[in-house]
Amino acid sequence: MFFSDDRKHFFRPLNSKYREQIVECLRELYACLYSSVADYRRALNREQLVEIFQEALVRAPLLDEDVANEHTAPARSEREQANWILNQLLDYGWLERLVDEATLQSSYAFTRVGRLFTQPMVETAGGRFRTRHRNTRNTRNAMQSFLDKGEVYDLLDAFEYSERIISDFSDVIAELDERKRQLVREVEAQQIVQHASDEFFDFMEKRFMPDLAVRLSADSVEKYRDEIQTLINNARRKRKEFKADAERELRKVAPELIGDPKRSLYLTVLDGIESRMHSAAETMLPALRHALNSFTRRADIIIRQLSYSTAGHQNRLLEICQQLCELPAEEQAQRLVAAGEVLSSLNVAMVDPGALRIHTGRVRRVVNTTVESHGEVDRESRKRLFLHQAVESAFAVNSQAQREYVVAALSGGHRLRSQNLPVHNAKELLMSAHVIELGAAGNSSEYRFQVEATGQLVSTDYFETCDEFVIELKEQGQDSHAE
Repeated sequence: MFFSDDRKHFFRPLNSKYREQIVECLRELYACLYSSVADYRRALNREQLVEIFQEALVRAPLLDEDVANEHTAPARSEREQANWILNQLLDYGWLERLVDEATLQSSYAFTRVGRLFTQPMVETAGGRFRTRHRNTRNTRNAMQSFLDKGEVYDLLDAFEYSERIISDFSDVIAELDERKRQLVREVEAQQIVQHASDEFFDFMEKRFMPDLAVRLSADSVEKYRDEIQTLINNARRKRKEFKADAERELRKVAPELIGDPKRSLYLTVLDGIESRMHSAAETMLPALRHALNSFTRRADIIIRQLSYSTAGHQNRLLEICQQLCELPAEEQAQRLVAAGEVLSSLNVAMVDPGALRIHTGRVRRVVNTTVESHGEVDRESRKRLFLHQAVESAFAVNSQAQREYVVAALSGGHRLRSQNLPVHNAKELLMSAHVIELGAAGNSSEYRFQVEATGQLVSTDYFETCDEFVIELKEQGQDSHAE
């Protein structure tokens, strides 16, 4: 049983208004014991542990509640609070006290269960580096090492790595869904759109590029699936003596994997690796792509809202007013009179009788609405209506920024294919996805963009299949330009 002996009330310290302080103390202690800054040559005594907890309490908030928890005691100072937290963690099985029999000195450390439960809290805070996109290659390498050397530990490593492939996919999909919900909450709460946009670009550049891009390319399960399947088939075709030795070693070092005593554990492990690779390629990878597509579409809405909110800064009328303010009063009056004459549209004239036509009147249809009842629109309905309108009207790509991006991509030339557009960040990726809108965008009096479809399908680093277009810069009245 898990809840036995000193773990009978293991989670009680995390069920009070001091829970955030206790979690912060656990994270700080974990960093001091197991991170890169840890000093493994010494053990922590009570005084050092209290000092660590005092530093953590400065950063941790106190969660106020209406009713005080009966298991908590008020602290009058940070040191007293740190001592109280230490006693709580010792009493409920998170920490343990070790006594040196030679010097009779006491030291403190995590219990095995306490360390295992503190590790996810540290990883949730994002303070540890983790290579989350190498498990597919690790599975392949471990299987190859097993076939070359015959050590069952390599086979068990491949079995463990294949399990991590599924868990890593699940972690990334859950993170994408959480970030999408966070974006929706920020828009729903009418927070600053610039903050949401910065969060999106920060995620795309620091998380998507180094991790997901590698997962979908260099470490793609589709890339290594056939190779791993070939290694599994080779392992199944090994000699009977090889498989018998591996079976004995597996039953000796991993008895917890034995389900049916009559079934071969060697074949069970191989079947498990094969099943996980199939699930990763057929289920988890499409789910990851769908979650990423859904997240980018939602972020696209935020970015378009940002472009709408900043459109007022490019208002030509405001620039004209500023220029008029800098002119002398006489010149201002002359320009305003000239503008008034141009804007004047009043034209008095007689109506031409020949232009008058008598149209046959239509019979208006009468609709009986006596049985219809229209209730008042409640607050939830108004909120849904606002979100619906925001989603439909958001994300218009700024035509000025679009033209500047394509002009910079041309780099002095006059012709460019859509798959050759440079993509250095997420903004340029969205610009390249909307490049065909240049054909309908406004053009200057001298130059214009011409976008023509070649009818061919191409693939890029970001799209599996897309139509190919040719973007060409032409002068007005000229049919073609040299590339």
